[in-house]
Amino acid sequence: MAQGSSIEWTESTWNPVTGCTKISPGCKHCYAERMAKRLQAMGQPRYRNGFDVTMQDDLIDLPLRWKKPRVIFVNSMSDLFHADVPDGFIARCFDTMQRASQHTFQVLTKRPERVVEMASDLPWPSNVWMGTSIESRDYVWRSRELSKVPAAIRFLSVEPLLGPIPRLPLNRIDWVIVGGESGPGARPMMEEWVLQIRNRCLRHRIPFFFKQWGGVNKKRAGRELGGRIWDEMPQLPRINRGQTQEQGPLARAG
Repeated sequence: MAQGSSIEWTESTWNPVTGCTKISPGCKHCYAERMAKRLQAMGQPRYRNGFDVTMQDDLIDLPLRWKKPRVIFVNSMSDLFHADVPDGFIARCFDTMQRASQHTFQVLTKRPERVVEMASDLPWPSNVWMGTSIESRDYVWRSRELSKVPAAIRFLSVEPLLGPIPRLPLNRIDWVIVGGESGPGARPMMEEWVLQIRNRCLRHRIPFFFKQWGGVNKKRAGRELGGRIWDEMPQLPRINRGQTQEQGPLARAG
């Protein structure tokens, strides 16, 4: 439930919740659902409920046991702000993130409206980044909702990108990730859609991260855009003996 990650923009995952439900077209070929069903078939006890929303209560304090600083994607197998996750459970996860100040936590949701509703009741330390997923122009409202959240870093995961978004809202957004869909049934992504977003990020001086072209064989398709790898990220704090110091240069700029 907590491990090193092959996701290009993070280092580890932490899953105090597993399971989710589909909420928009980007969920159609959910990788987490496929993985959960596979793990259930293998008899993995944490997936005894398959992809039903399940709280993994014993994992809430796990990041406190990791001493070496790392970048952690929260709930790669779920959505912390799913309606079936109690407010109190979310608050306990945020308490852990606040106490585990040596780490950087990346929280990603398709339900930013609930984040806004709860924002005043949650701590927002600088090591907690809050993001939302947008797959098409029909869901750009999620960016506007996210802009209301008092997180130190607000980011967009535009993946899978399913159509052009010529005017992606970037007000109070600090980072943008773009990627194509991968795996069985992957829907195609056009280069011009990606370039629209990249160019908009460049104009607004927002770090841009191109994750993948996707497809059935995402490794073969690669990650190059315009002849280079785009690995830009927001500034990460330099950690020394557990204390957060002033920010260093842009991390992993391509």
